[in-house]
Amino acid sequence: MTSIPILKILEPGASAPRGAAFLRLGFRPFYLGAAVLAALAVPVWMMVFLGQWVWAPALSPMLWHAHEMLLGFASAVIIGFLMTAVKAWTGLATPRGLPLGALALLWLSARIVVLTAPYLVYAVLDTLLLPIVALVLIRLLLRAGNTRNLPLAGLLLLLSAANAAFHLSVLGLLDLAPTRALHAALAVIVMVECVMAGRVIPGFSMSAIPGLRITALLWLERSALALTGLGLLLWVFAAPGWIASLTLGLAAAAHVWRQLRWKPLLTKQRPILWILHLSYAWIPVGLGLLALAQINLLALSAGLHALAVGTTGGLIIGMITRTARGHTGRTLQVSPAEVLAYVLVSVAALLRVLLPLLWPNLLLVWLTGAALAWSVAFAIYVFTYAPWLTQTRLDGKDG
Repeated sequence: MTSIPILKILEPGASAPRGAAFLRLGFRPFYLGAAVLAALAVPVWMMVFLGQWVWAPALSPMLWHAHEMLLGFASAVIIGFLMTAVKAWTGLATPRGLPLGALALLWLSARIVVLTAPYLVYAVLDTLLLPIVALVLIRLLLRAGNTRNLPLAGLLLLLSAANAAFHLSVLGLLDLAPTRALHAALAVIVMVECVMAGRVIPGFSMSAIPGLRITALLWLERSALALTGLGLLLWVFAAPGWIASLTLGLAAAAHVWRQLRWKPLLTKQRPILWILHLSYAWIPVGLGLLALAQINLLALSAGLHALAVGTTGGLIIGMITRTARGHTGRTLQVSPAEVLAYVLVSVAALLRVLLPLLWPNLLLVWLTGAALAWSVAFAIYVFTYAPWLTQTRLDGKDG
């Protein structure tokens, strides 16, 4: 890859443990920042939605809510996870110290200026982070010859494109509905989750459950990912409803089959595992609901929130607890408070997705309950993990 000075600055050489613990590895600032955003932004959105707070910034409240959950919250977790994982995959150091702090500050500044500055300032700051991180990770993977994981870094570039399209559409520079760009962002995030879940969930399960053996069916893995990608693509680009519906329905069926092979019921005594299996189960639910929406049998919102709250929220709370514990030198045994956070995110998904379908006349009750459950879940994470994320590892190792 052609040498780019800023990428070299962001790629430190290997080093012994040194510097502020909070900036030693990407998961630390990005997990904590994402959790704080999740805990605060949803209650703010509900206050605006219920008319308790008048919204002044240029971006409409609905677009702000959707954008910040996808391209503020979820993207931060993906960035933190990948910067941490790429170091493990390649043996090469990812951004740390001041470069990592600069990336985290760039993310934080975008979250703040949307409330205080002209929209163009927000758009510029928000658009910069994802492509910078993607190029840094791609460069490291190429240096290490690790082509297997290049598609994941490539998905960050797709997420960058969706984010840029969103801002250009809001600014009136692109003839595209901003919601269409947000749908594309959700589609990319779901694809990242499908790829990573297929790698980590079976592996985590086999390592924790004695005697469990899970052998992947290559054709099923490829079919599930291909059908999901095609179905989401047809949805995002508004293909004829029956074609998108059929493809999404087939993708949902493939994910059910895929997950059944992972023996999810064997994990019911292990919260750190069942939260991942339960959250993955929302993928076929979300795809199925999207399929019904394409033929006008349901509103689109149910499918969107099944994937955004049930899948994305659930996988995130599961992964940011597990990986943060592992990378701070702690055991992979969660406390009752963390289990409560898992339950609350799962409850938030039920309240936001399924109960409004059954009792739509109580929509405000379900939305308020979902927002409260979600916010408390991520507040638990912040108060439990903030001391761990800002201190050195228990075993004294770097990272």
